[in-house]
Amino acid sequence: MAEQPGNPARLAPHDPSWAADARKYIDRIREALAGLPGADAAGFHHIGSTAVPGLDAKPIIDLQVSILPLPDEDELGARLRPAGFRREWGSRPDSPGVSRDIPRGSGDVADEVWEKRLYVASGAAVILHVRRADSPWALETVRFRDALRADPVVRARYQELKRALSAANAGKSDYDDYTRAKTAFFSDMRG
Repeated sequence: MAEQPGNPARLAPHDPSWAADARKYIDRIREALAGLPGADAAGFHHIGSTAVPGLDAKPIIDLQVSILPLPDEDELGARLRPAGFRREWGSRPDSPGVSRDIPRGSGDVADEVWEKRLYVASGAAVILHVRRADSPWALETVRFRDALRADPVVRARYQELKRALSAANAGKSDYDDYTRAKTAFFSDMRG
């Protein structure tokens, strides 16, 4: 794949080291959250395209903690800072999925299930999504990752979309539009 300078949605060929790096960060996060209410039952996952062998991805490792209750913002930050994470607020005021996920689906759910916290690792390309365990997005991200791993046809369709969106976002200041455009593929897969 040709280098795409000035493209915040630049894709890289899959790198097997992403899985090992994700495991190291997950271990660090699990240790940092030990003792928090809900931490014993929390899900710790490597999500997103870097978690799918053979899929091109933005070289940013996405991790997810699904926990209930969603930890207090101050306590969560105090626990994650020593593990090398800081709260992220997005590149624009309307950046998707920073403090809330975009509501999806037709299920009747309480508004608070869309709340989340977003953190980034200092000095590394790692994003941590902390979602409520009852969040439709928390469940969907894992289901989507597993579907991409299992189905080469779906994976190829998604790769084609990602490449087109990456090219369309070259020269932009952030990858927010790329992220929003990919969401339609998730919804189409849900059927």
